[in-house]
Amino acid sequence: MTELFASLDTPCVLVDLDRVEVNLKRAQAHADKEGYALRPHTKTHKLPRFARRAEELGATGITVQKLGEAEIMADSGLKDIFLPYNIVGPLKLARLKALNTRVSLSVTADSPDTVAGYAATFTPDAPLTVLIECDTGAGRCGVQGPAQVLALARQIIGAPGLRFGGLMTYPPLHNFSKSCAWLRDAVDLLGDAGIAVQRVSSGNSPDMWDANEAPVTERRPGTYIYFDRFQVQEKVASFDDCALTVLATVVSRPTSTRIVIDAGSKTLSSDLMGMSGHGLVVGTDYLVKALSEEHGVIEMPEASDWPHVGDRIRILPNHACVVSNLFDEIVLVSGDKVLERVVVASRGRVD
Repeated sequence: MTELFASLDTPCVLVDLDRVEVNLKRAQAHADKEGYALRPHTKTHKLPRFARRAEELGATGITVQKLGEAEIMADSGLKDIFLPYNIVGPLKLARLKALNTRVSLSVTADSPDTVAGYAATFTPDAPLTVLIECDTGAGRCGVQGPAQVLALARQIIGAPGLRFGGLMTYPPLHNFSKSCAWLRDAVDLLGDAGIAVQRVSSGNSPDMWDANEAPVTERRPGTYIYFDRFQVQEKVASFDDCALTVLATVVSRPTSTRIVIDAGSKTLSSDLMGMSGHGLVVGTDYLVKALSEEHGVIEMPEASDWPHVGDRIRILPNHACVVSNLFDEIVLVSGDKVLERVVVASRGRVD
């Protein structure tokens, strides 16, 4: 490890700014080629600077996952924010109403109860744009069929303080075409009822590189800015594309095949993403096999005297988005050069 990295205390997150720039430009080029609006998800990086850079390159706005993230981005000057989440309860609805006066805001709903909460909060002088979330197979939130879409759209349209904004989905992995067919049926049913659908928004980073299909008009990838071990496994990125790594120190070598590092579940998270191990040692095929809170255990297939206690190694995490939320700051680098430390602005804003 270089002297510059040796000056950093560990564990810490390194983000290669050059790779970030390439990844952002690649995604925007794909959106331009395929003819959809790019609205990147900020949950991966939680940094206003990267949200602004995506917009400079052509993104139409940003996506956030929680109201707290939206407030941070608005405070930082971002003006077009999509919050694809059911906002429920008087405390959050009051915050949402205040935010709606500051930015161009849209949210989602998948039930009459959620729409009723919006309708009771917002007024015609400052209406709220609401998209209907559709469960196209992922099995999370969302209405279960086009008939429910039509009923909910009519409820939104009938509320004076609401505007019908279209449809939104988070599709199941590797089923983008099936999701589009579901959405087409819903759009056709709405059209038959005289309801125009101007915006159909879809997510999911691995599948964002598929050719776009009607009726999707907007896509909300997130992980593409950093990529991670899962994205490499999905063959949408190479190791050289991955911008985020965790710098860790070897703190113990109990046996000739075991390495213990100072990065545990509070650093790498325990999110397996369906894979073996909790991360990969960069430049090797060694996996972080086990985690406790502050220890990561790497078992090598053969005895080796490398690395030594005190050596620094870099870990490519399974899931970059989770790691971002575990640190108060990241370190921007360019190759082996440290550039600056950056506070992770919306870290921990899960409210």
